[in-house]
Amino acid sequence: MTGWFADNLSLGLGGLAVFIHLSGIASALHAAMRTRTAQGAVAWSILLVTFPYVALPLYWVFGRGKFHGYVAARRSGDLEIHHVAATLQQRLASQHRAALPQGAESLPVFEKLAGTPFCRGNEVEILKNGEAAYGTMFSAIDAARAYVLLQVYLLRDDDLGRDLKARLARRAQDGLRVLLLYDEIGSYGLPRSYVRELQDAGATVAPFGTTQGPVNRFQLNFRNHRKILVVDGREAFVGGLNFGDEYLGRNVSYGPWRDTHLRIFGPVVQAVQLSFVEDWFWATREVPELAWETEAAQQSDVAVLALPTGPADLQDSCELFFLEAIRSARKRIWLASPYFAPDEQIMAALELARLRGVEVRLLLPGRAEHRIVHMAGFAYYPAAERVGIQIYRYQPGFLHQKVLLVDDTLASVGTANLDNRSFRLNFELSILIWDHRFALQIEKMLLEDFAQSRKVAAGELDDQPIWFRIGVSLSRLLGPVL
Repeated sequence: MTGWFADNLSLGLGGLAVFIHLSGIASALHAAMRTRTAQGAVAWSILLVTFPYVALPLYWVFGRGKFHGYVAARRSGDLEIHHVAATLQQRLASQHRAALPQGAESLPVFEKLAGTPFCRGNEVEILKNGEAAYGTMFSAIDAARAYVLLQVYLLRDDDLGRDLKARLARRAQDGLRVLLLYDEIGSYGLPRSYVRELQDAGATVAPFGTTQGPVNRFQLNFRNHRKILVVDGREAFVGGLNFGDEYLGRNVSYGPWRDTHLRIFGPVVQAVQLSFVEDWFWATREVPELAWETEAAQQSDVAVLALPTGPADLQDSCELFFLEAIRSARKRIWLASPYFAPDEQIMAALELARLRGVEVRLLLPGRAEHRIVHMAGFAYYPAAERVGIQIYRYQPGFLHQKVLLVDDTLASVGTANLDNRSFRLNFELSILIWDHRFALQIEKMLLEDFAQSRKVAAGELDDQPIWFRIGVSLSRLLGPVL
């Protein structure tokens, strides 16, 4: 009996091994046909054929390149959400379209990626760091008259998070509509009691679940990384700030937290609101009744474009935006990002820009938040050094802002980092501003940051111990899934 059991167990394990290896081969073929980059396709194919026992579950969680169901969900609400989107796009194009200067050939490209035009008649204010941003956002919430829409990636039940909860609950009790959308993975530690208290006060709270439906059960590697606050359809806030005490510099490991947020008035607020509504529809299958009237700012006429990007797009919209912005630079391109693990295309574009004579500066954190991602950034030192790209490491605390400055007229502040996750896996939102005076404000802000940063010296990576350089090389290999 023992021998019979052992023989059948051996046959069963042998059959399972054959099944796993065949599944590895089939998945390798799937990766070769579906993975978005050649490097990723080669890496996954080798791992799936060589180490299928480990690679198979990793591939079906981390290897998916497209977010399924999002576009289909929007189409299922055709009579509601498509009417809202089409009407808004037509109104922005006919009533508020900014006159683009001749020769600025990249601006129409950005409009095609966004699906909406650059709008004139906007007012944009830079909110530097948490103290300024949260105070202004809380004042806007307290002054709301009809509704508050809030979308966050990370929401904590700490002092800042509880302050936010109390304000939202109070406005809901006042009879305002309060909609809160949070990423379920980014906010994985949020207790149910936090959500329940808001719901009891009358707010509507929903997670942006990525795993809806049986075919989407493995969509765990996608994130909704957008940070949006819209008040009454008239005022919007977008930038790098989530809601946790560390964003106010209260975590000694990070030190003073350096971030940038925007406050926006004008027609482009409606485009930001549309981005929220599309995500809300995915999460709830509901289109909230909101104000969609477009109104120009009273004392400002800045041209602004809201560019939402994500893994449900037909193309890699986020990366295409950065590639076109880099390609368009003639004088300078300054980039601030907390995570720098770009693919070969972005790095090649930066090198080509420098070879054209463009000043290229990268502002990166001096402190690590995620060790592997932080180490991956060091792998690009040699290529940057060869062509003269300047890299700065911010010193006072953790740098989390996502800011772009091209020449003297184009600036961007948003949620997207310079890594594969933002390019292909995250839902992001970038605000593009075409305005000389605003670009000068961004220039002044970044110059202050450079002054508090350490410029990376030539050969700095070579001076590191061998274990560190090996870790850098290994970290770079993980770039496609970081």
